[in-house]
This record gives sequence, structure tokens and C-alpha cells, in this order.
Amino acid sequence: MYAKYVKRIFDFTLSLFALIVLSPIMIILYILVRIKLGNPVIFKQMRPGKDEKIFKLYKFRTMTDEKDEQGNLLPDEVRLTKFGKFLRSTSLDELPELINIIKGDMAIVGPRPLLVKYIEFYTDKEKHRHDVRPGLTGLAQVNGRNLLNWNERFKKDLEYVNNVTLLGDIKIVFLTIKKVFKHEDIVLQAVADLDVERKKVEEYK
Repeated sequence: MYAKYVKRIFDFTLSLFALIVLSPIMIILYILVRIKLGNPVIFKQMRPGKDEKIFKLYKFRTMTDEKDEQGNLLPDEVRLTKFGKFLRSTSLDELPELINIIKGDMAIVGPRPLLVKYIEFYTDKEKHRHDVRPGLTGLAQVNGRNLLNWNERFKKDLEYVNNVTLLGDIKIVFLTIKKVFKHEDIVLQAVADLDVERKKVEEYK
């Protein structure tokens, strides 16, 4: 009942309220990102949503467009500035995703939307993470975030998909707020891409 009918109303209402309340902060961040990192202020990337329907995800940009002498973008760790690290560590870069929630692309709680290229590397069981809308936060994010390996993350995603409840969502929201304020489980360095990791596994079989 909740997952099918009430959750969408809960997501829309809460995200709209959050967008209104946080709009002054978002305006300030928009200006700061424009000054410190340049245009475009909003980073857009295609991600798979419910039933693997592709949508455009919105975030504040966290990296510059610095290039080498040949015109190639410098490595991510070079382009990720101190300000960009601050945005990521506080999850402030995720605030524009409230618009995705209002539009119906995402939910407040659900499996995080990953890269489109990862879809072909999911097992049949893992593909069920797309049975629900992807979330701004999720069960994996409050149980280790990037400290978890891919298998552990997907296990948490599926655990959530198989037990979507109002109390569960409320608990995850409060745990997320707690972790953001305490700066828990923050890992800024790049983790191995799922496609790279699973290709290596296949090579050693």
C-alpha cells in the first residue's frame, strides 16, 4: 500500500517543502559554484531510473574544466577543488536532485542511480534494484556508503527493494541527516568502476 500509493505523495510533498526551505542556500551555492568552478553550474548526467528508464540527473558541479596542453581534461583528482570536496563531503552537491524527485524521476529513499554503462554488468538479481525509483539516499548510504564494496551495496539495495515501508524510509532519512552532520563514512577518493571491477573478475575465472 505505502510503496504503491503513499510513497510518491510522501516524496513529492517532502521534497517540495525541502526545496522551498533550502532555496536560499541553493541560490548562494549556485553563485559560489559559478564564481569558483565556472559554467555550467549544474552538472547533468543520464542515469537509469525505475524500470531502467533513463533520466537526466541534476547536481551542482564539483570539478573544474582544467585541461592539459593537448586540450585533454586533467584527472578528476586534479580538477576536484577544495570547494568541490566540501560540496561532496557535505552532500550539498546533491541538492538539485530535489528537482528530480519532484519530477518523479527519483524518490527520497531508494537505491542510488548509478551510471548507465553499469546496467550490462548487473546480475539478473541485481537488476531488481530498478524495480523502484532511485533515491537521494538509501539503505546502502546509511550502512557504509562508499566504504562498502559493490556486492555489499547491491545487497543493501535489494534488501530495501524487498521491504519498502514508511517507517523504514523515515529511519533512513534521519540516519542520513545524522551522518551528513557528523561527516561519517565520507570517502572522496575514486572507487573502482563496476565495469572495471567485474571485467577483472571475469578475467580471473
